[in-house]
Amino acid sequence: MNLLALKTVLTGHFLMSFFRLYPLPIVLFVLAAWMPASVQASAPEPTVSAALQGKQATDKVRLRVWGFEVYDASLYTTNGFNAEQFGDHRFGLELSYLRSFKGSDIAERSIDEIRNVTELTPEQSERWLKAMTSLFPDVQRGDRITGVHVPGSGARFYLNDRLLGDIADEAFSRNFFGIWLSAKTSQPRMRESLIGQAGARTP
Repeated sequence: MNLLALKTVLTGHFLMSFFRLYPLPIVLFVLAAWMPASVQASAPEPTVSAALQGKQATDKVRLRVWGFEVYDASLYTTNGFNAEQFGDHRFGLELSYLRSFKGSDIAERSIDEIRNVTELTPEQSERWLKAMTSLFPDVQRGDRITGVHVPGSGARFYLNDRLLGDIADEAFSRNFFGIWLSAKTSQPRMRESLIGQAGARTP
């Protein structure tokens, strides 16, 4: 028996004995501690309140386009948030809609805005648009879609307080949230207001 096979057998015997000796909650706790951080962080929180725990919201900033009120945006961050390195931070962005939109239209507009922030390959555009179209719901006035950026993982999305799903692509997440936070945003005044409030907090 080679060393790898022996190690596998011994590990299996140890785990079987451990499962027999200890209650299930203790077993689950220990297994969670053994998991790499990337694995532990892979499961999205089921509610937006859990996903944004410990984050503080900025005041709402309203988007108007040609006189039409579209949504109010709030940025959820912790003290020390650095807008120039926003991709390194976990944060949330909540959009409170002021009118009805189809989910497919939100996805189309989002991919257009991402193209304004960064250059995309045709494959990226198609893949990201498909992911957003399948995830984003139709919204009515008063609905809230919240996106949460998780460094090293991707983006998680919530409708009101309910998990919609995630897009496990860090490049997508960084560029999606760049719609509001990148220096290349099409809404620089909104960006200045959001990051100005977040940056005013001291660690």
